Amino acid sequence: MGALLGALALTPTGGSAAGLPSIGGCQVFPADNIWNARIDTLPVHAMSSAWVTSIGANTGLKADFGSGLWQGEPIGIPYTTAPGSQAAVSIDFYYNDQSDPGPYRIPPDAPIEGGGDHHVLVVDRDRCLLTEVYDATKNSNTSWSAGSGAIFDLGSNALRPSTWTSADAAGLPMLPGLARYDEVAAGEIAHALRFTAPQTQKAFIWPARHQAGASTNPNLPPMGARFRLKSSVNVSGYPAQIRVILVALQRYGMFLADNGSSWFINGIPDERWNNDTLQQLHAIVGNQLEAVDESSLMVSPDSAQARSGGAPAGTSTPTPTPPAGPTSTPTPTPRPSQWCAPRPPARVDVARSSAGRLDVTVTAGVGSGTASNQVHALRFGTPTNATIDVAGQTIAGNTRVALPAGSRQAGFSVQQTRPGEAVTVPVVVEDDCGDWPTFVGGGRAAF
Repeated sequence: MGALLGALALTPTGGSAAGLPSIGGCQVFPADNIWNARIDTLPVHAMSSAWVTSIGANTGLKADFGSGLWQGEPIGIPYTTAPGSQAAVSIDFYYNDQSDPGPYRIPPDAPIEGGGDHHVLVVDRDRCLLTEVYDATKNSNTSWSAGSGAIFDLGSNALRPSTWTSADAAGLPMLPGLARYDEVAAGEIAHALRFTAPQTQKAFIWPARHQAGASTNPNLPPMGARFRLKSSVNVSGYPAQIRVILVALQRYGMFLADNGSSWFINGIPDERWNNDTLQQLHAIVGNQLEAVDESSLMVSPDSAQARSGGAPAGTSTPTPTPPAGPTSTPTPTPRPSQWCAPRPPARVDVARSSAGRLDVTVTAGVGSGTASNQVHALRFGTPTNATIDVAGQTIAGNTRVALPAGSRQAGFSVQQTRPGEAVTVPVVVEDDCGDWPTFVGGGRAAF
């Protein structure tokens, strides 16, 4: 199982090591997916001022989620998870030509969003598939009617066919862009959010796949436009619930994904939200936001894969196809020193050694200036449905394992706790070039 570790120095860490979004034991898209890409250093879009003005330069942000009920319904867009054994249902779509064929595995008690859109969102915990349905009506436990439906592989960077809708107007997935209380409580939202605007252009830009506008006026924002909170905005004085959201808006921004009220940010209902606190988002107004030009991150117009730091055109790499077996997905967001450019990726090899057990070997990346690159430590986040074994020693999550000097490789094992359920173990590889976040795990087929 790769190189064994010598004497270990274990240090508790402050939280999730990799900070990668995860739901139901499934990582929400590969770490190099555009939803998980930071945009705080990207250039401002040439149409930023016009787009902000059209949405509302003096209009405040609104949390379109919270606790309790509004008009008898939970506030926000709910979701649920289901096992891979969940039976498929039949759905009669009125936008059938732009809906995925299925199967749609929706449990009988799946929550339906209140209001007019009636979304249903379900994560298959074993297959790590996201099912999203628009305008859903349950006819029986096995039969539904709906507007449109989409199924997303959470381990893939694939986009929907160009011009296809999904459960939202932009043809994008919804769940990855929703604010979740658990992330706020953990201290970080490490992905883009989604929001609405009252008037949109009859156009879409990457990574969106669909438009829902009535005008070709270029001063209106297209679907897929991404906005961020300006770095000049001091967020330190806001309550924790608000501060985590605002920091996410500065780092990851938010996608325009549907028509609706100005600057309405979508999220998941949760009784732990403080509605009075969430109202303080309204103090942030449109002219404190800016649209960004993220075209430099695009590897392919038909892929959600994003380059790290906006590599120049002509350096595209193929979109990875996740294997059926155990996987590890790197996040190319290191802190390279001058001699680490281009940053060599850390190699993570995963093998199933026995039922329910994966052996992992990490090797320091080697590049033009890093022939002697060394692994200094592994930082483990909180595992889902797993225990971690390093050199025969079981360690807790949120722990840093320092390696002996001169290590080129490090090894550890992941033991599934509950058979048949998905496993996620976030880990950050520390080498000479900085941090290389990744995760190890998978669904039923991995173990």
